Amino acid sequence: MVICGFQKLTLLDFPGRVAATVFTGGCNLRCPFCHNATLVTDTAETPILATDEVLAYLKRRHGVLDGVCVTGGEPTLQPDLPAFLGELKAMGYAVKLDTNGTNPALLRSLLADGLVDYVAMDIKNCREKYGITAGKIPFDIAPIEQSISLLLRGSTPYEFRTTVVKGIHTQADLVAIGDLIGGAERYFLQGFVDSGALIGGGFEAFTPEEMKAFLAAVLPRIPTAQLRGID
Repeated sequence: MVICGFQKLTLLDFPGRVAATVFTGGCNLRCPFCHNATLVTDTAETPILATDEVLAYLKRRHGVLDGVCVTGGEPTLQPDLPAFLGELKAMGYAVKLDTNGTNPALLRSLLADGLVDYVAMDIKNCREKYGITAGKIPFDIAPIEQSISLLLRGSTPYEFRTTVVKGIHTQADLVAIGDLIGGAERYFLQGFVDSGALIGGGFEAFTPEEMKAFLAAVLPRIPTAQLRGID
């Protein structure tokens, strides 16, 4: 595993769990508003943590912690991800996987093998603007649709989420996402935060009032939609 970051305690990343978060390096997308550029474009300059040391820490902390969130970058790029998740499950941890949904074959395998207890999948934009938003043109939407279908039809708890960015998303885009994830049990519109380490630049957040208006427009298509990270 290429582990480029490790947060030893979080009460936010894994719903209902006291967890740690493992950050993997590398991503196959280049979303310009991504706030983890050091895990995407600057991995050669980012120190890599020893997997054995991370696992040893988690083994010692089991009982205090009850969950581990594996995020990135994009974790499904890691060839040894299944083995790593197997180690976590063997310790008794609940596992949350954050993914962009571009690897439905691996996602299907992880779900079938019971290696993941919760999936958070990013929905970048509506079909027509997916490649632009993901920083990858041309873009094949089929893997995204396959991952969405896996989650919608499966039994593993999940959420879909969209980070909403001024200049990239419009109300019409967000409404159209309903065509992608109709029937979703959880969908979050997340406020954009400029971390200072973006892949691109010049992006701004919508105001809370604008975000509430977006939510009102989305709710008729996705009744489970909620706001996240909005004061």
